[in-house]
Amino acid sequence: MVDLSTGVSVAFVRQGDRAGPPVLLLHAWGESLRCFDRLVPLMPPSFHLLAIDQRGHGDAGKPPDGYDLASLGEDIEAFMDAVGLTSAVLVGSSSGGYVAQQVAMRSPERVAGLVLLGSPRSLRGRPQFADEVERLRDPVDPAWVRTFLGTFPLLHDVPRWYFEDRVSDAVRIPAIVWRRSLAGLVSSPAPIEAGTIAAPTLILWGDHDGLLPREDQLALESAIPNSRLVVYEGVGHLILWEQPECVAADLTGFLRGLTV
Repeated sequence: MVDLSTGVSVAFVRQGDRAGPPVLLLHAWGESLRCFDRLVPLMPPSFHLLAIDQRGHGDAGKPPDGYDLASLGEDIEAFMDAVGLTSAVLVGSSSGGYVAQQVAMRSPERVAGLVLLGSPRSLRGRPQFADEVERLRDPVDPAWVRTFLGTFPLLHDVPRWYFEDRVSDAVRIPAIVWRRSLAGLVSSPAPIEAGTIAAPTLILWGDHDGLLPREDQLALESAIPNSRLVVYEGVGHLILWEQPECVAADLTGFLRGLTV
C-alpha cells in the first residue's frame, strides 16, 4: 500500500528488474490489479512492471468521490511520484487505457509510451447499462456481476478461476463507487478532444468488439500521431482476458522498440 498526495491509498504489486524500464499497468472499470495475473508472468524480467488498484477498486481506498477522469489521472501521477517514477510506459485495459490517455495528454513528460488494450476514443454519453448500475445496492450481487460480464462475449477459452476472480473484484466495489465511477468516466471530456497525445502508442483491438466499433479505433489511431493499430482477428472486447499471450508478445516488442 502507498498513500498518495491526492488523499487516497492504493495497493500495488511490482515484478522484474527495478533498474529496467518501468511499465505501469492500469486495470479496467470494475476490475483490479489482479486482472493482469495471466499477463505479468509472460513478460521478460528485464522490465520493471507495476500494477495498481485504482481508487474505489481492489484494496485501494474507496472514497465517495474523485471518479472523474482528471482525478483518476492525478492519482496515477501521484502514484508515480510516491514510488519514484519520473516517467513510465502506461498500459491500460479498456477504461484503464482511457485513464492512461488522460495522463499522456496532461503530462506528456511522464509517459514514455502508451499501450491501449481495447480502449475507447471517447466515453461521453450514457451507456445502455447505466440504468442497471444506477439500481445497484450493497452488497453487490455476484449473480448480477456474472450476467453483466456475460454481455461481453468471449470467443476464446478463459480459465474459470480467472473469470471468478473478476467477479470477486466486482463485488468488492461499493455500489456508490460503481455509480459514481461510471458517471465520472462518461461525463469527462475525452483526452484526445481536450489536448494532444504525443507518446508513441500501440493500440490493440479485437475485431469482434461489440462495445468499440472499428471506426472508433481508426479515429483513435488518427488522433494520436505516433500510433499504430493492431487488430486481433476473432477476439472480442476483453482482449486481455482472451489473448494474454498475444498481448504479452506485442507489448514486449513495443517496449523493446522504445528502448533501442
